[in-house]
Amino acid sequence: MTDPKTARGVPHTTPNPLFLRDQELTRGVELLDFAYRALTAEPDRILGGLGLGRNHRRVIHFVGRQPGMTLADLVDIVRLTKQSLSRTIKELEAKGLITRGASQRDRRRRPLRLTEQGAELEERLNGGLRRRLALAYRAAGADAVAGYHQVLLGLVDERARRHLMGAS
Repeated sequence: MTDPKTARGVPHTTPNPLFLRDQELTRGVELLDFAYRALTAEPDRILGGLGLGRNHRRVIHFVGRQPGMTLADLVDIVRLTKQSLSRTIKELEAKGLITRGASQRDRRRRPLRLTEQGAELEERLNGGLRRRLALAYRAAGADAVAGYHQVLLGLVDERARRHLMGAS
């Protein structure tokens, strides 16, 4: 018999009616940890080779999804201080991955956009993640994917949920 705090064994193929037990919750924590490490290993390797880190990837991702967003928009999404985010953006600018333009209406607002090189890096970083998710989604099926999204949405805080509900 295993310790009830330790989740082990083969992945379940049928729903467990006791899904709120400590053992199942611990198993969920472990699965999240292993999945996160598996998904971030390749992007981390690519970023490390460029002298960049995960905050850089997050900025590249969100600016790629919403070209024209500003530092103020981004601060709320990536949850970095303005100083830290500003430094991250400057590093990305110095590497030719992002540009900060000038707004026609308000010169204080500087819309951010990925350069061609930045868009290529975004594809290298996130394309592999999308392909891995597609394989897992295909194997799990539409109902499982919908449930997975519902669980993940339940884990994020209200600010993140508002952003996700507004994102396409």
